[in-house]
Order: sequence, then structure tokens, then C-alpha cells
Amino acid sequence: MSWWSSDSDESSLSEQYDESDIRIRPNPKANKPRTKTRPDHADAVQGMVTGVDRGRYTVLINEVPVTCSRARELSKNAIVVGDIVNVVGDITGVHGSLARIVRVEPRTTVLRRSADDTDEVERVIVANADQLLIVIAAANPEPRVRLVDRYLVAAFDAGITPLLVVTKCDTNDPSEFLANFESLNIPIFRSGTDQVPVEDLQKALAGHTTVAVGHSGVGKSTLVNVLVPDAKRATGHVNEVTGRGRHTSSSSICFKLETPFGDGWIIDTPGVRSFGLGHVNPDKILGSFADLAEIAEDCPRGCSHLEDAPDCYLNESLSSGILGKNGAQRIDSLQRLLLTFKAN
Repeated sequence: MSWWSSDSDESSLSEQYDESDIRIRPNPKANKPRTKTRPDHADAVQGMVTGVDRGRYTVLINEVPVTCSRARELSKNAIVVGDIVNVVGDITGVHGSLARIVRVEPRTTVLRRSADDTDEVERVIVANADQLLIVIAAANPEPRVRLVDRYLVAAFDAGITPLLVVTKCDTNDPSEFLANFESLNIPIFRSGTDQVPVEDLQKALAGHTTVAVGHSGVGKSTLVNVLVPDAKRATGHVNEVTGRGRHTSSSSICFKLETPFGDGWIIDTPGVRSFGLGHVNPDKILGSFADLAEIAEDCPRGCSHLEDAPDCYLNESLSSGILGKNGAQRIDSLQRLLLTFKAN
């Protein structure tokens, strides 16, 4: 017999087996018609995100912390502390319960940073804050003018009001350091180990949502614990060899601030040693100095407003004295902020 089949054999096989004998397993997902229509979640309730941890979000709803996941359609949207969100599902807050975030309300402000000055990809730190509490130590670790400048740039870019707190003032006099910022009219608070200006800070923070930022080891979490006794934020120390602080806060978290002057919110963030500004438009920096911006309107097109800029009206105003005795300091502050974009 030949090793191949004859035509008659193939015909008999086709008659014995045809496509109608193939069993197709039903696939409900494939057979279900797809639609872009999504439920409107009319029963969703509103709350504020107070914490984010490994894909789970703590949302405060009617004073009750509720653990939430986020809806699939929000998978490409960052949800951060301070966001106002709409939630459906189990909002009892009972241990083991899980609700779901289905919408994020438009943000009033966004505090951002990038990995470095060359990276335009932004990372949202917090949303809807209206004040930035910059915490710096008078010593151990040594205060860095450049880092404070970067915080100020981020605050001006986001439209957030900056405040400055200097800790550990009982170990070193910060006057020389603070002289760099006197002309910016930023509220400044001095704090010591046992002398924290609690009342002054309460007055400044009441009625606001304030995000606290600072270098690791400056005492930021310690300050939050003083203002919010129930916060119980972990605190660390500064390495005596490297002079660097140890990271004690791994994620941002928001606390309700109750004071005799009114309630507010304070957001503690992880300590950082760098603050990239690759996402910031330098043109916004000049706008934060209203008096200097008015003078700079007569500068040549494309003027950098730096010390070596030709025909810069800001530099020429120094000799005319039209800005008063603090004019030199204000221009120096502006130029130092602009230089942060050229440092690297």
C-alpha cells in the first residue's frame, strides 16, 4: 500500500469529520457587546484622600477613614494626598471593608517635582494645598540656600503661599542664613528643641491646607507631632559621619489640625535631599516679584534678568535707587532663583 492516502480515503475522512463536529467553548466576555457607556455613580459620596499606601487609599468621609481601591478607568490617573474624590461601595470604615474611588474632582493647586532639572516628567506630590511650610534646620544638617530656593520656585509655580520654619535655633543662630530671604516677605518662624512657636504656627495654619516639606532630619515630623499630638509620626536622627538625615516618613499623610483659631489640614511628606524643577516654566518666577516684574517690562526681548544680562533694567535700577534700600536684596533673590535652572 502506498504511504499516501488516495482521493477516496480523503473524501471518506471529510465526510466523517467536518467543522460542525468541533465543539466551541462559550466565552461570555467575548460574546458580550462592548460599550463605552459607564455608570454615572450618582450615589457616590465625596471625601478627601489622606493617605496612599501600595495601591490602597485612605479617604476621609464624614470624619471616618475609609480604605479604597480605584476604579479601572482611573488606572492612568495619579491619585495623591489632598485629592477630593468620589467613592462608592462600603464606606463604613469597618476593618476589612473596601470601597472604590470612581472620580477625582478638579484640583485647585498641584505641588510637583521632577527627578532632576533635565527631566520634564513631573511627579505630583500633593493636591489642593494652599500653603507650603518649608522646614529647615539651623544646623545638623546644615541649611542649604539652594534647596530652599527650589522649594520657593515650586511654590510660586503652583500658586501656593510659602512659609519658612527654622528648627534647632538653640544650637545655631540662623540670622545669616535667613538674610537671604528677608526681601521676599515670607513669614518666618524660629523653633528650638524646647521652644516651638506653637501659637504663631497655629494662627498661620488655621483655615488652610498646608504641606510640610524639608530635608531629611530637619525635624519636620517632630514639628507635625507637636502641632497634631495624635499624629505619632516616626522621628529619626542625623548621621554624625555623613551629616545626612535618616528617612523616617515613607509616604505623605494628611492630618486634621485643630486649633483655638480654627481648623485646618497639615500634610507631612517624606524628606528629600533634592528637588528637580524640570517641569517649571522660568517665566513664572519673575511674576512672583510684582515690583520687579513691573520694572522688567522695559527689558530687551529675551532678557535673562541675570547679573550679566546686557541692558537689563533690573540691574540698572540698582544704581538709580528706585527700589529702595532692599532693592539689591530683592534682585539678588530673583536672580538666585533664576540661576537654579542653569546650575546643572
